[in-house]
Amino acid sequence: IRLLRKELDVPLIGFAGAPFTLASYLIEGGPSRTHERTKALMHGDHATWNMLMRALVAIVLPHLRAQVAAGAQALQVFDSWVGALDRDDYRGCVQPHMSELFAGLAGLEVPVIHFGVGTGELLGEMAASGGDVLGIDWRVPIDEGWDRVGHDRAVQGNLDPAVLGASWEVVERKTLDVIRRVGGRDGHVFNLGHGVLPDTPPDSLARLVDLVHAETERKTT
Repeated sequence: IRLLRKELDVPLIGFAGAPFTLASYLIEGGPSRTHERTKALMHGDHATWNMLMRALVAIVLPHLRAQVAAGAQALQVFDSWVGALDRDDYRGCVQPHMSELFAGLAGLEVPVIHFGVGTGELLGEMAASGGDVLGIDWRVPIDEGWDRVGHDRAVQGNLDPAVLGASWEVVERKTLDVIRRVGGRDGHVFNLGHGVLPDTPPDSLARLVDLVHAETERKTT
């Protein structure tokens, strides 16, 4: 991070996995479609589950703080697998630990982004857990997602990453739809609804950035 801050004139975002997602990797041994072992432990042995989650919070917190100390200008906490849970399970088994994590990041004076995949039904609970900005994936229209988060919070998103493999006409139409849904409201960070796919043409990314800059500048002048 220190080297990049010296060499690049762009903001740097530090990141880490959220406790539930890290726990899933540890328990499942890799990505999982069902997270059955993770859920079995979560439901079947609450004491061990909470011990594991507390241990992961204790690991993630200093890791994120160290990134800020090294020069990261924002942080993003990725909960890539928490969309496998329903609201009750999130509230009971994840939210207390996420609240502890975000409380531990308070005072760092950098914005913190809270992002999950497939979490449209959990956005309200995720917002209650913490984070200055809530990431919304492409499955929920950005305006509807913002309503669920609450307009006192900023949001990030939410173009489907796969769209970048389509024609430019499609990319432009989908991008402008996201911007239109935001309606010029302050507090929106345009982004993809998840990570860049490996086969994404770099030219499409460059054109997307130029389009967003041009369109948002036009709307604010």
